[in-house]
Amino acid sequence: MTISFGAGLRASLFAGALVAGTAFGAMAETVYHRGNDGNPETLDQHKTSTVAEAHILRDLYEGLMVYDANAKVVPGVAESHTVSEDGTVYTFTLRGDAMWSNGDPVTAGDFVYSLRRIMTPETGAKYANILYPIKNAEKVNKGELAPAELGVKAVDDKTLEITLEQATPFFLELLTHQTGLPVHPATVEAHGSDFVKPENFVSNGAFTLAEFTPNDKLVAVKNAKYHGADSVAIDKVIFYPIEDRASCVRRFEAGEIHSCSDLPTDQIADLRAKFGDQVRTPPYLGNYYYAVNMSKPPFDDVRVRQALSMTVDREYVAEEIWGGTMVPAYSLVPPGINNYGEPAYADYKGEAMLDREDKALALLQEAGFGPDKPLKLEIMYNTSENHKNTAIAIADMWKTIGVETTMINRDLASHYAHLRDKGDFDIARAGWIGDYSDPQNFLFLVESDNDGFNYANYKNADYDALMDKAAAETDLEKRADILREAEAMFMRDLPFIPILYYSSHSLVSPKLKGWEDNLQNVHPTRLISIEG
Repeated sequence: MTISFGAGLRASLFAGALVAGTAFGAMAETVYHRGNDGNPETLDQHKTSTVAEAHILRDLYEGLMVYDANAKVVPGVAESHTVSEDGTVYTFTLRGDAMWSNGDPVTAGDFVYSLRRIMTPETGAKYANILYPIKNAEKVNKGELAPAELGVKAVDDKTLEITLEQATPFFLELLTHQTGLPVHPATVEAHGSDFVKPENFVSNGAFTLAEFTPNDKLVAVKNAKYHGADSVAIDKVIFYPIEDRASCVRRFEAGEIHSCSDLPTDQIADLRAKFGDQVRTPPYLGNYYYAVNMSKPPFDDVRVRQALSMTVDREYVAEEIWGGTMVPAYSLVPPGINNYGEPAYADYKGEAMLDREDKALALLQEAGFGPDKPLKLEIMYNTSENHKNTAIAIADMWKTIGVETTMINRDLASHYAHLRDKGDFDIARAGWIGDYSDPQNFLFLVESDNDGFNYANYKNADYDALMDKAAAETDLEKRADILREAEAMFMRDLPFIPILYYSSHSLVSPKLKGWEDNLQNVHPTRLISIEG
């Protein structure tokens, strides 16, 4: 039975624990109480897709390459690597002291098994296409080749060779993503999908899973077998799924939480006044957008999508709803990304809102809508006051062109499961945080065969052909031109309505040391300590 304490009592208990920790000194257990965006939908790294899951999996497992505190790609399990002259063959040398939490050595064969598993169609990995640069990966994932044909090979226990379809300048950064994390083969074979349960769990990261109670907490404890265990200062990290951002702030103020992974944006000014530089809002490589369901009328009409997009006052949303912590977005690819230059912006960027509204009204009239036949739609969003307030504001903007809007919200896991499983919707809130700093990581979202993330059901053979052409182009400038042409096509067709470029919003206790602001908003617990 779970007993729920009031905030005051919880704060007292927490304060008491800190006092006890001081009394016992070095013998005390160091616990990091960490607010997270929501419940993980899965702890299977080959079925993951959300940032909330990434925060957890980054602690439980270690890939060939990892991020450091500044989001720079550095060696993980692979202590070194070499690349062939043509950029297609990567040879990784694994650490001699890399071990699983049960004492087994981490081998090149473990990575071969893991990479084959994520590409096997039966695994059902929605995010497998992030690793399509690996030779034959796409064909294996589509069932056209056997998993043994994947371009990965264990030369020996500590040498892994990965062959690519063509040179991929961002490949090492791909390996930092959770989909590149290894599974423990024997555990998966013995327990199947239950390998993620605490009683079966075997990890190779700085922490291993001890307890998971959905809607309450996930507890991970320090992995004594981790090769860098001596430098890990945290004994236990507890992730709390807190979708109500204001609730996380209250728990932070009460001393129950050391950090919040998101904040209520309508309170940012007050939070800065109260907490000062504990409020962190650095740039974040991401896009906040509305997906439009192109598989159902009238949203299959480009005039409807264009009218809805040009009526959104992004500057108002950024300033008034998000407290100036987000930036108005007129493209899918965020500016400042590597290997690109300027994005392909919407042609109405910079136009006065009244002019845009007039154009939107004309487009809706052309599409058959007007006072006697208003466009009716439903906005679906995942639970958060930020998302709710954004939806309300946009609904008011659409009202000016005669659109009647209703709303529905779901919890984080249910919302994205509904989208990925092709549930019915009209307009759905979504967001994408770049897994690596390259425009392909945003533009691939709406490729026709991207079942996991093409929420809009966009199917355009010309767009797909441009993405294939860019994938085969090794000259970065020529590749950027091709990708920009694809983005211009996207902005014409608008399967997604870009609204904002992200900033990350965190509340970080001064007791936490090692937390560095970075563009990817990655803060592995192994790099953090607690003082005071």
